[in-house]
Amino acid sequence: MDRDSGLYKKYVEILEKELLPAMGCTEPIAIAYAAARAREVLGAIPDRVKVIASGNIIKNVKSVIVPNTGGLMGIETAAAAGIIAGRSERLLEVISEVSEEEKRTMRTYLDRGTIEVEPANTGLVFDLKVEVSKGEDEASVRIVGDHTNIVSITRNGNTEFEKPFDSESGEQEENVLSLKGILDFARTCDLDDVREVIKRQIDCNTAVSDEGIRNSWGAEVGRTILKAYGDKDVRVRAKARAAAGSDARMSGCELPVVINSGSGNQGITVSVPVMEYARELKSSEEELYRALVLANLLGLHQKAGIGRLSAYCGAVSAGCAAGAAIAYLMGESDKVIEDTVINCLATTSGIVCDGAKPSCASKIAESIDAVFLALAMAKEGHRFKGGDGIVKEDVEDTIKSVGRLGKDGMRETDREILDIMLDR
Repeated sequence: MDRDSGLYKKYVEILEKELLPAMGCTEPIAIAYAAARAREVLGAIPDRVKVIASGNIIKNVKSVIVPNTGGLMGIETAAAAGIIAGRSERLLEVISEVSEEEKRTMRTYLDRGTIEVEPANTGLVFDLKVEVSKGEDEASVRIVGDHTNIVSITRNGNTEFEKPFDSESGEQEENVLSLKGILDFARTCDLDDVREVIKRQIDCNTAVSDEGIRNSWGAEVGRTILKAYGDKDVRVRAKARAAAGSDARMSGCELPVVINSGSGNQGITVSVPVMEYARELKSSEEELYRALVLANLLGLHQKAGIGRLSAYCGAVSAGCAAGAAIAYLMGESDKVIEDTVINCLATTSGIVCDGAKPSCASKIAESIDAVFLALAMAKEGHRFKGGDGIVKEDVEDTIKSVGRLGKDGMRETDREILDIMLDR
């Protein structure tokens, strides 16, 4: 791909924009970020706080520990953390620096019961508004479509900032990615253009995976896989290490993860198995970086059609992307890579997202496991054909089918999952 072309520059921009470090599950962190920004606009610690959140945000906050809170969960905790200790300039690392005194203040603030939560009824999948007040002063911050995408800021009834967004989806940009374009970019890009973001992902996501393997976090899915099946087979190590990263992250580990499609779990899934295979294959640094460029962009390409949040499990998209990158590391042809993607999506697209929680680690493991069958089939010249369920003959049409399934077809499933989770 021509380095001077607009498409090349767009691909670099996408990686720089999307591969951000985040501490903790990104939905509670988005609440902390909005709350911190609202407190800054107000200019004081508020006496009253209202968090208005769409169902998918509520779903993904319910069962994860918010980092640097002393093991606390919930929307109220995330908002309190942002108000008391948040530094909005750190974006998704907004509560990465919290003192013990701030943790104590946070608990006292929560005990006052000043934080109110209500569902957003706008129809947007990702819609978050934090309203704060103290005395006669009030402020609000609204985020739509993405975890740090502030679309409005108000203070005392005056709009201080506003930007447009799609009132139906909250989405901001057209998807310019394609598997053909991604492969071209991954093979030809100047690594200096992507080195910083990829190096950060390698460092951060390796560290959180190591932590999940070393210590007891969550349900210990990663450690259990290694105990049950040993560590001799790269396929076992790949899924165990990816699951271990999620084990740690979902249970309050205070290490940053470089995300993909707004999700730390997806960031772990697109990268950790690829890194493990690169070690096994003794791939060069350049080969690893190019494989990770492929994995990240393919994960983003798939999620562009589905949306940030859905009843469709993002680990499926991320696992599929990792499978394509592993095939790339093995030197397989474009056809094998394409067939691996189709086989993956045909196999695991039925996994639903029932919120962020410890069992995300096991869904990651299952998604990575499906990669091995999909790749083995593709290498033997076997792939599911167009017309087999949601599968289409062309890889791009198959990705579009999955996008339609995740975004449109699973809306009612999404509502039912939330009702079940909230015992409604």
